[in-house]
Amino acid sequence: MVQGPITLAIIGAGNRGQLYASFALKYPSLCKVVAVAEPRPRTRSLFVSAHDIPPSNVFAHWKELVAGGKLADAVIIAVQDRYHTEVVKACAPLGYHILCEKPLATSAEDCIAIANAIKEAAGDRVFAIGHVLRYSPYNKAIVKLIRSRELGKPINIVHVEPIGYFHFAHSYVRGNWSREDTSSFSLLTKSCHDIDILCHYFYPATPVKVSSFGSLSHFRKSAKPEGAQSATRCLECPYERECAYSAKKIYLEPVERGHVGWPAHVLTDGPPDIENITEALKNGPYGQCVYESSNDVVDNQVVNIEFSDGSTASFTMVAFTEAICERQTRIHFNNGELIGDMNTFTTTDFRLRKKETHAPKPDEDGGHHGGGDMGLISSFVEAVKAGDKNLLGENTGVDHVLLAHLVVFAAEKSRREGAVVNVIEFEKQLRENMQL
Repeated sequence: MVQGPITLAIIGAGNRGQLYASFALKYPSLCKVVAVAEPRPRTRSLFVSAHDIPPSNVFAHWKELVAGGKLADAVIIAVQDRYHTEVVKACAPLGYHILCEKPLATSAEDCIAIANAIKEAAGDRVFAIGHVLRYSPYNKAIVKLIRSRELGKPINIVHVEPIGYFHFAHSYVRGNWSREDTSSFSLLTKSCHDIDILCHYFYPATPVKVSSFGSLSHFRKSAKPEGAQSATRCLECPYERECAYSAKKIYLEPVERGHVGWPAHVLTDGPPDIENITEALKNGPYGQCVYESSNDVVDNQVVNIEFSDGSTASFTMVAFTEAICERQTRIHFNNGELIGDMNTFTTTDFRLRKKETHAPKPDEDGGHHGGGDMGLISSFVEAVKAGDKNLLGENTGVDHVLLAHLVVFAAEKSRREGAVVNVIEFEKQLRENMQL
Protein backbone atom coordinates (compact mmCIF):
# COMPACT_ATOMS: atom_id res chain seq x y z
CA MET A 1 0.00 0.00 0.00
CA VAL A 2 1.25 3.49 -0.91
CA GLN A 3 0.93 6.23 1.68
CA GLY A 4 -0.11 9.58 0.25
CA PRO A 5 -0.46 10.28 -3.50
CA ILE A 6 1.11 7.67 -5.78
CA THR A 7 3.71 8.97 -8.23
CA LEU A 8 3.46 8.56 -12.01
CA ALA A 9 5.99 8.66 -14.83
CA ILE A 10 4.52 9.39 -18.27
CA ILE A 11 6.21 7.96 -21.35
CA GLY A 12 4.63 9.77 -24.28
CA ALA A 13 2.84 13.05 -23.57
CA GLY A 14 0.61 12.95 -26.62
CA ASN A 15 -3.17 12.81 -26.67
CA ARG A 16 -3.55 9.67 -24.53
CA GLY A 17 -0.65 10.44 -22.19
CA GLN A 18 -2.02 13.90 -21.48
CA LEU A 19 -5.50 12.51 -20.92
CA TYR A 20 -4.40 9.96 -18.32
CA ALA A 21 -2.08 12.51 -16.68
CA SER A 22 -4.97 14.98 -16.35
CA PHE A 23 -6.36 12.74 -13.61
CA ALA A 24 -3.45 13.86 -11.41
CA LEU A 25 -4.37 17.51 -11.90
CA LYS A 26 -7.97 16.82 -10.96
CA TYR A 27 -7.15 14.59 -7.99
CA PRO A 28 -3.77 15.69 -6.60
CA SER A 29 -4.44 13.88 -3.32
CA LEU A 30 -4.47 10.56 -5.21
CA CYS A 31 -1.56 10.86 -7.62
CA LYS A 32 1.12 13.16 -8.97
CA VAL A 33 3.10 13.12 -12.21
CA VAL A 34 6.80 13.34 -11.32
CA ALA A 35 8.57 12.35 -14.56
CA VAL A 36 8.01 12.53 -18.32
CA ALA A 37 9.63 11.39 -21.55
CA GLU A 38 8.41 13.25 -24.65
CA PRO A 39 10.43 14.06 -27.82
CA ARG A 40 8.52 17.20 -28.93
CA PRO A 41 10.08 20.24 -27.21
CA ARG A 42 7.06 22.55 -26.92
CA THR A 43 4.69 19.74 -25.97
CA ARG A 44 7.19 18.52 -23.38
CA SER A 45 7.67 22.02 -21.95
CA LEU A 46 3.94 22.64 -21.58
CA PHE A 47 3.45 19.26 -19.95
CA VAL A 48 6.31 19.88 -17.50
CA SER A 49 4.82 23.25 -16.55
CA ALA A 50 1.35 21.83 -16.07
CA HIS A 51 2.59 19.14 -13.69
CA ASP A 52 5.52 21.03 -12.12
CA ILE A 53 7.98 18.24 -12.91
CA PRO A 54 11.57 18.75 -11.68
CA PRO A 55 14.16 19.23 -14.48
CA SER A 56 16.06 16.10 -13.39
CA ASN A 57 13.03 13.97 -14.33
CA VAL A 58 12.39 15.45 -17.79
CA PHE A 59 13.58 13.45 -20.80
CA ALA A 60 13.38 13.67 -24.57
CA HIS A 61 13.52 9.88 -25.03
CA TRP A 62 12.00 7.03 -23.05
CA LYS A 63 15.35 5.22 -22.89
CA GLU A 64 16.76 8.13 -20.90
CA LEU A 65 13.91 7.88 -18.40
CA VAL A 66 14.37 4.13 -18.02
CA ALA A 67 18.15 4.48 -17.67
CA GLY A 68 17.61 6.55 -14.53
CA GLY A 69 16.12 3.57 -12.70
CA LYS A 70 12.72 3.61 -11.06
CA LEU A 71 11.52 7.22 -10.76
CA ALA A 72 7.92 6.69 -9.66
CA ASP A 73 5.48 4.14 -8.30
CA ALA A 74 3.87 3.60 -11.69
CA VAL A 75 4.50 4.33 -15.35
CA ILE A 76 1.96 5.14 -18.05
CA ILE A 77 3.14 4.00 -21.48
CA ALA A 78 1.46 6.06 -24.21
CA VAL A 79 4.03 5.98 -27.02
CA GLN A 80 3.18 4.86 -30.54
CA ASP A 81 1.91 1.29 -30.72
CA ARG A 82 5.01 -0.16 -32.38
CA TYR A 83 7.18 0.84 -29.40
CA HIS A 84 5.03 -0.77 -26.70
CA THR A 85 6.97 -4.03 -26.63
CA GLU A 86 10.40 -2.62 -25.93
CA VAL A 87 9.13 0.01 -23.49
CA VAL A 88 7.06 -2.45 -21.43
CA LYS A 89 9.89 -4.98 -21.39
CA ALA A 90 12.30 -2.27 -20.21
CA CYS A 91 9.99 -0.95 -17.48
CA ALA A 92 8.71 -4.24 -16.05
CA PRO A 93 12.00 -5.40 -14.42
CA LEU A 94 12.39 -2.01 -12.71
CA GLY A 95 9.40 -2.72 -10.49
CA TYR A 96 6.94 -0.23 -11.96
CA HIS A 97 3.21 -0.71 -11.84
CA ILE A 98 2.30 -0.34 -15.54
CA LEU A 99 -0.60 1.11 -17.49
CA CYS A 100 -0.01 0.53 -21.22
CA GLU A 101 -2.21 2.14 -23.84
CA LYS A 102 -3.89 -0.31 -26.22
CA PRO A 103 -3.00 -2.29 -28.21
CA LEU A 104 -0.59 -4.40 -26.21
CA ALA A 105 1.71 -4.73 -29.23
CA THR A 106 1.54 -4.75 -33.03
CA SER A 107 2.28 -8.45 -33.57
CA ALA A 108 0.85 -11.53 -31.92
CA GLU A 109 4.35 -12.73 -31.07
CA ASP A 110 5.15 -9.47 -29.29
CA CYS A 111 1.88 -9.67 -27.35
CA ILE A 112 2.96 -13.09 -26.07
CA ALA A 113 6.43 -11.73 -25.28
CA ILE A 114 4.96 -8.84 -23.28
CA ALA A 115 2.64 -11.17 -21.37
CA ASN A 116 5.61 -13.39 -20.51
CA ALA A 117 7.69 -10.39 -19.39
CA ILE A 118 4.89 -9.10 -17.18
CA LYS A 119 4.35 -12.48 -15.53
CA GLU A 120 8.08 -12.91 -14.93
CA ALA A 121 8.58 -9.45 -13.41
CA ALA A 122 5.21 -8.55 -11.94
CA GLY A 123 4.92 -10.25 -8.57
CA ASP A 124 2.27 -8.14 -6.87
CA ARG A 125 2.69 -5.34 -9.41
CA VAL A 126 -0.37 -3.98 -11.19
CA PHE A 127 -0.51 -4.24 -14.98
CA ALA A 128 -3.35 -2.57 -16.87
CA ILE A 129 -4.09 -2.20 -20.58
CA GLY A 130 -6.01 0.66 -22.19
CA HIS A 131 -9.23 -1.34 -22.65
CA VAL A 132 -11.23 1.68 -21.55
CA LEU A 133 -14.63 0.38 -22.66
CA ARG A 134 -14.73 -1.92 -19.64
CA TYR A 135 -14.57 1.05 -17.28
CA SER A 136 -17.49 3.16 -18.48
CA PRO A 137 -20.56 3.25 -16.23
CA TYR A 138 -22.57 2.11 -19.25
CA ASN A 139 -20.58 -1.09 -19.77
CA LYS A 140 -20.27 -1.76 -16.06
CA ALA A 141 -24.07 -1.68 -15.85
CA ILE A 142 -24.41 -4.02 -18.84
CA VAL A 143 -21.91 -6.49 -17.37
CA LYS A 144 -23.72 -6.41 -14.04
CA LEU A 145 -26.99 -7.23 -15.79
CA ILE A 146 -25.39 -10.05 -17.80
CA ARG A 147 -23.80 -11.59 -14.69
CA SER A 148 -27.12 -11.39 -12.80
CA ARG A 149 -28.75 -13.70 -15.38
CA GLU A 150 -31.84 -11.52 -15.00
CA LEU A 151 -32.61 -12.04 -18.68
CA GLY A 152 -31.11 -15.50 -18.80
CA LYS A 153 -28.08 -16.64 -20.74
CA PRO A 154 -26.57 -14.37 -23.43
CA ILE A 155 -26.87 -16.22 -26.74
CA ASN A 156 -25.78 -13.67 -29.34
CA ILE A 157 -24.33 -10.15 -29.49
CA VAL A 158 -24.35 -7.73 -32.42
CA HIS A 159 -21.89 -4.89 -31.83
CA VAL A 160 -21.02 -1.96 -34.13
CA GLU A 161 -18.09 0.45 -33.89
CA PRO A 162 -18.98 3.53 -35.99
CA ILE A 163 -15.57 5.16 -36.33
CA GLY A 164 -16.80 8.35 -37.98
CA TYR A 165 -16.02 9.49 -41.50
CA PHE A 166 -13.63 12.33 -40.62
CA HIS A 167 -12.18 10.51 -37.59
CA PHE A 168 -11.14 7.65 -39.87
CA ALA A 169 -9.68 10.10 -42.39
CA HIS A 170 -7.76 11.84 -39.59
CA SER A 171 -6.31 8.79 -37.84
CA TYR A 172 -6.32 5.98 -40.39
CA VAL A 173 -5.79 7.74 -43.72
CA ARG A 174 -3.66 10.78 -42.89
CA GLY A 175 -2.55 9.94 -39.36
CA ASN A 176 -0.33 7.69 -37.28
CA TRP A 177 -2.36 4.52 -37.88
CA SER A 178 -2.68 4.77 -41.67
CA ARG A 179 -0.17 2.11 -42.67
CA GLU A 180 0.47 -1.41 -41.50
CA ASP A 181 4.24 -1.16 -41.91
CA THR A 182 4.50 1.82 -39.53
CA SER A 183 1.64 0.85 -37.19
CA SER A 184 -0.59 -2.20 -37.73
CA PHE A 185 -3.94 -3.24 -39.18
CA SER A 186 -6.95 -1.13 -38.22
CA LEU A 187 -8.90 -3.85 -36.37
CA LEU A 188 -6.03 -4.00 -33.89
CA THR A 189 -5.24 -0.30 -33.58
CA LYS A 190 -8.85 0.90 -33.49
CA SER A 191 -11.05 -1.89 -32.24
CA CYS A 192 -9.07 -4.33 -30.09
CA HIS A 193 -10.99 -3.02 -27.06
CA ASP A 194 -14.27 -3.82 -28.83
CA ILE A 195 -13.21 -7.43 -29.24
CA ASP A 196 -12.16 -7.34 -25.59
CA ILE A 197 -15.53 -6.07 -24.40
CA LEU A 198 -17.28 -8.87 -26.32
CA CYS A 199 -15.03 -11.43 -24.62
CA HIS A 200 -15.74 -9.71 -21.29
CA TYR A 201 -19.51 -9.84 -21.84
CA PHE A 202 -19.44 -13.60 -22.46
CA TYR A 203 -16.94 -14.47 -19.69
CA PRO A 204 -16.36 -17.15 -18.41
CA ALA A 205 -17.01 -18.59 -21.87
CA THR A 206 -13.94 -18.18 -24.08
CA PRO A 207 -13.60 -17.47 -27.82
CA VAL A 208 -12.85 -20.59 -29.87
CA LYS A 209 -13.49 -19.79 -33.56
CA VAL A 210 -13.22 -16.60 -35.61
CA SER A 211 -14.01 -15.54 -39.16
CA SER A 212 -13.67 -12.10 -40.73
CA PHE A 213 -14.13 -10.12 -43.94
CA GLY A 214 -13.18 -6.56 -44.86
CA SER A 215 -11.34 -4.28 -47.26
CA LEU A 216 -10.04 -0.82 -48.05
CA SER A 217 -13.06 0.14 -50.12
CA HIS A 218 -12.98 3.93 -50.45
CA PHE A 219 -9.83 5.76 -49.39
CA ARG A 220 -7.83 5.01 -52.52
CA LYS A 221 -6.91 6.88 -55.67
CA SER A 222 -9.52 5.11 -57.80
CA ALA A 223 -12.27 6.76 -55.70
CA LYS A 224 -10.92 10.30 -56.14
CA PRO A 225 -13.64 12.67 -57.43
CA GLU A 226 -13.05 13.97 -60.94
CA GLY A 227 -13.52 17.51 -59.70
CA ALA A 228 -10.36 17.24 -57.60
CA GLN A 229 -8.34 16.96 -60.82
CA SER A 230 -4.61 16.59 -60.10
CA ALA A 231 -4.63 18.25 -56.66
CA THR A 232 -2.81 16.35 -53.94
CA ARG A 233 -3.50 18.78 -51.07
CA CYS A 234 -6.77 20.21 -49.81
CA LEU A 235 -5.54 23.83 -49.72
CA GLU A 236 -4.91 23.64 -53.48
CA CYS A 237 -7.94 21.57 -54.47
CA PRO A 238 -10.75 22.95 -56.69
CA TYR A 239 -13.13 20.33 -55.24
CA GLU A 240 -12.35 21.15 -51.59
CA ARG A 241 -15.70 22.81 -50.72
CA GLU A 242 -17.60 19.74 -51.93
CA CYS A 243 -15.34 17.14 -50.32
CA ALA A 244 -16.41 15.46 -47.08
CA TYR A 245 -12.76 14.99 -46.12
CA SER A 246 -11.55 18.55 -46.70
CA ALA A 247 -8.70 19.31 -44.29
CA LYS A 248 -9.90 22.90 -44.14
CA LYS A 249 -13.28 21.71 -42.85
CA ILE A 250 -11.80 19.20 -40.41
CA TYR A 251 -8.97 21.30 -38.95
CA LEU A 252 -8.62 24.92 -40.06
CA GLU A 253 -12.20 26.15 -39.93
CA PRO A 254 -12.88 24.74 -36.43
CA VAL A 255 -9.67 26.46 -35.18
CA GLU A 256 -10.86 29.72 -36.75
CA ARG A 257 -14.03 29.33 -34.66
CA GLY A 258 -11.95 28.82 -31.52
CA HIS A 259 -12.08 25.02 -31.31
CA VAL A 260 -8.45 24.06 -30.59
CA GLY A 261 -9.02 20.57 -29.15
CA TRP A 262 -9.05 17.23 -30.96
CA PRO A 263 -8.33 16.65 -33.79
CA ALA A 264 -6.50 19.92 -34.54
CA HIS A 265 -4.29 19.91 -31.46
CA VAL A 266 -2.41 16.79 -32.55
CA LEU A 267 -1.15 18.47 -35.73
CA THR A 268 1.31 20.80 -34.01
CA ASP A 269 3.99 20.73 -31.35
CA GLY A 270 2.28 22.84 -28.71
CA PRO A 271 -1.06 24.70 -28.87
CA PRO A 272 -2.62 24.95 -32.34
CA ASP A 273 -3.33 28.32 -33.90
CA ILE A 274 -4.35 29.39 -37.40
CA GLU A 275 -0.78 29.99 -38.55
CA ASN A 276 0.56 26.65 -37.28
CA ILE A 277 -2.42 24.65 -38.52
CA THR A 278 -2.15 26.28 -41.97
CA GLU A 279 1.56 25.40 -42.05
CA ALA A 280 0.77 21.81 -41.07
CA LEU A 281 -1.84 21.50 -43.83
CA LYS A 282 0.58 22.91 -46.40
CA ASN A 283 3.46 20.60 -45.56
CA GLY A 284 2.30 17.71 -43.37
CA PRO A 285 0.27 14.54 -43.90
CA TYR A 286 -2.94 16.01 -42.49
CA GLY A 287 -3.26 18.37 -45.44
CA GLN A 288 -2.95 15.62 -48.04
CA CYS A 289 -5.85 14.49 -50.21
CA VAL A 290 -7.32 11.34 -48.67
CA TYR A 291 -7.34 9.79 -52.13
CA GLU A 292 -3.64 10.53 -52.67
CA SER A 293 -2.37 9.38 -49.26
CA SER A 294 -0.21 6.30 -48.69
CA ASN A 295 -2.72 4.59 -46.38
CA ASP A 296 -3.37 0.85 -46.70
CA VAL A 297 -5.51 -0.21 -43.69
CA VAL A 298 -9.08 -1.42 -44.21
CA ASP A 299 -11.97 1.00 -43.76
CA ASN A 300 -14.65 -1.63 -43.09
CA GLN A 301 -14.51 -5.06 -41.46
CA VAL A 302 -16.81 -7.63 -39.90
CA VAL A 303 -15.76 -10.23 -37.34
CA ASN A 304 -17.73 -13.31 -36.26
CA ILE A 305 -16.84 -15.16 -33.05
CA GLU A 306 -18.04 -18.46 -31.61
CA PHE A 307 -17.53 -19.00 -27.86
CA SER A 308 -16.92 -22.16 -25.86
CA ASP A 309 -20.54 -22.32 -24.65
CA GLY A 310 -21.96 -22.08 -28.18
CA SER A 311 -22.83 -18.37 -27.98
CA THR A 312 -21.91 -16.10 -30.88
CA ALA A 313 -20.98 -12.49 -31.58
CA SER A 314 -20.71 -10.36 -34.68
CA PHE A 315 -18.73 -7.14 -34.75
CA THR A 316 -18.69 -4.43 -37.43
CA MET A 317 -16.04 -1.74 -37.68
CA VAL A 318 -16.87 0.89 -40.30
CA ALA A 319 -15.52 4.31 -41.24
CA PHE A 320 -18.56 5.74 -42.98
CA THR A 321 -20.68 7.07 -40.12
CA GLU A 322 -21.70 10.42 -38.70
CA ALA A 323 -21.47 9.04 -35.17
CA ILE A 324 -17.91 8.98 -33.83
CA CYS A 325 -17.13 5.90 -31.73
CA GLU A 326 -20.66 5.76 -30.29
CA ARG A 327 -20.97 2.00 -30.23
CA GLN A 328 -24.29 0.29 -30.86
CA THR A 329 -24.96 -3.04 -29.20
CA ARG A 330 -27.73 -5.64 -29.19
CA ILE A 331 -27.49 -8.54 -26.75
CA HIS A 332 -29.92 -11.41 -27.24
CA PHE A 333 -30.61 -13.54 -24.16
CA ASN A 334 -32.78 -16.63 -23.99
CA ASN A 335 -35.31 -14.66 -21.89
CA GLY A 336 -34.84 -11.12 -23.14
CA GLU A 337 -33.01 -8.54 -25.19
CA LEU A 338 -30.79 -5.50 -24.60
CA ILE A 339 -30.37 -2.64 -27.07
CA GLY A 340 -27.81 0.06 -26.29
CA ASP A 341 -26.04 3.06 -27.82
CA MET A 342 -23.18 3.64 -25.33
CA ASN A 343 -25.24 6.19 -23.42
CA THR A 344 -28.42 4.33 -22.53
CA PHE A 345 -29.71 0.82 -22.99
CA THR A 346 -33.17 -0.69 -23.03
CA THR A 347 -33.95 -4.16 -21.76
CA THR A 348 -36.98 -6.28 -22.61
CA ASP A 349 -37.94 -9.24 -20.42
CA PHE A 350 -39.88 -11.72 -22.57
CA ARG A 351 -41.39 -13.50 -19.56
CA LEU A 352 -42.73 -10.43 -17.79
CA ARG A 353 -43.45 -8.48 -21.00
CA LYS A 354 -41.50 -5.72 -19.31
CA LYS A 355 -39.39 -3.02 -20.97
CA GLU A 356 -37.02 -0.79 -19.02
CA THR A 357 -34.56 1.99 -19.99
CA HIS A 358 -31.24 2.34 -18.15
CA ALA A 359 -29.14 5.51 -18.26
CA PRO A 360 -25.86 5.07 -16.37
CA LYS A 361 -24.21 8.47 -16.04
CA PRO A 362 -20.45 8.99 -16.38
CA ASP A 363 -18.65 11.61 -14.31
CA GLU A 364 -18.80 15.09 -15.81
CA ASP A 365 -15.08 14.94 -16.62
CA GLY A 366 -15.01 11.24 -17.40
CA GLY A 367 -13.25 11.71 -20.71
CA HIS A 368 -14.20 9.85 -23.87
CA HIS A 369 -15.54 6.31 -24.31
CA GLY A 370 -18.56 7.04 -22.12
CA GLY A 371 -16.40 7.87 -19.12
CA GLY A 372 -14.17 4.84 -19.62
CA ASP A 373 -10.98 6.90 -19.92
CA MET A 374 -11.16 8.33 -16.42
CA GLY A 375 -12.70 5.09 -15.19
CA LEU A 376 -9.56 3.21 -16.21
CA ILE A 377 -7.00 5.62 -14.75
CA SER A 378 -9.08 5.92 -11.57
CA SER A 379 -9.15 2.12 -11.15
CA PHE A 380 -5.44 1.88 -11.93
CA VAL A 381 -4.51 4.51 -9.33
CA GLU A 382 -6.75 2.83 -6.77
CA ALA A 383 -5.19 -0.58 -7.46
CA VAL A 384 -1.64 0.79 -7.23
CA LYS A 385 -2.37 2.71 -4.05
CA ALA A 386 -3.89 -0.35 -2.37
CA GLY A 387 -1.37 -2.77 -3.86
CA ASP A 388 -4.26 -4.91 -5.10
CA LYS A 389 -4.43 -5.74 -8.80
CA ASN A 390 -7.94 -7.19 -8.31
CA LEU A 391 -9.23 -3.63 -8.02
CA LEU A 392 -8.78 -3.34 -11.81
CA GLY A 393 -11.86 -5.52 -12.12
CA GLU A 394 -12.97 -8.96 -13.22
CA ASN A 395 -10.73 -10.96 -15.60
CA THR A 396 -8.25 -8.14 -16.22
CA GLY A 397 -5.10 -10.23 -15.74
CA VAL A 398 -2.48 -10.31 -18.46
CA ASP A 399 -3.66 -13.74 -19.70
CA HIS A 400 -7.13 -12.30 -20.39
CA VAL A 401 -5.57 -9.26 -22.06
CA LEU A 402 -3.49 -11.56 -24.24
CA LEU A 403 -6.44 -13.75 -25.22
CA ALA A 404 -8.50 -10.78 -26.41
CA HIS A 405 -5.58 -9.60 -28.53
CA LEU A 406 -5.04 -13.06 -30.01
CA VAL A 407 -8.69 -13.09 -31.12
CA VAL A 408 -7.97 -9.87 -33.03
CA PHE A 409 -4.92 -11.38 -34.73
CA ALA A 410 -6.89 -14.55 -35.51
CA ALA A 411 -9.62 -12.42 -37.10
CA GLU A 412 -7.08 -10.66 -39.30
CA LYS A 413 -5.61 -14.02 -40.31
CA SER A 414 -9.12 -15.11 -41.29
CA ARG A 415 -9.73 -11.94 -43.29
CA ARG A 416 -6.51 -12.39 -45.25
CA GLU A 417 -6.76 -16.13 -45.81
CA GLY A 418 -10.53 -16.56 -46.18
CA ALA A 419 -10.77 -19.34 -43.59
CA VAL A 420 -12.26 -19.89 -40.15
CA VAL A 421 -9.51 -19.74 -37.53
CA ASN A 422 -9.48 -21.85 -34.38
CA VAL A 423 -8.21 -19.51 -31.65
CA ILE A 424 -6.74 -22.27 -29.48
CA GLU A 425 -4.82 -23.81 -32.38
CA PHE A 426 -3.75 -20.34 -33.53
CA GLU A 427 -2.13 -19.58 -30.17
CA LYS A 428 -0.56 -23.04 -29.97
CA GLN A 429 1.02 -22.61 -33.41
CA LEU A 430 2.30 -19.15 -32.54
CA ARG A 431 4.02 -20.41 -29.40
CA GLU A 432 5.55 -23.36 -31.22
CA ASN A 433 6.91 -21.10 -33.95
CA MET A 434 8.41 -18.77 -31.33
CA GLN A 435 10.37 -21.70 -29.89
CA LEU A 436 11.91 -22.72 -33.22
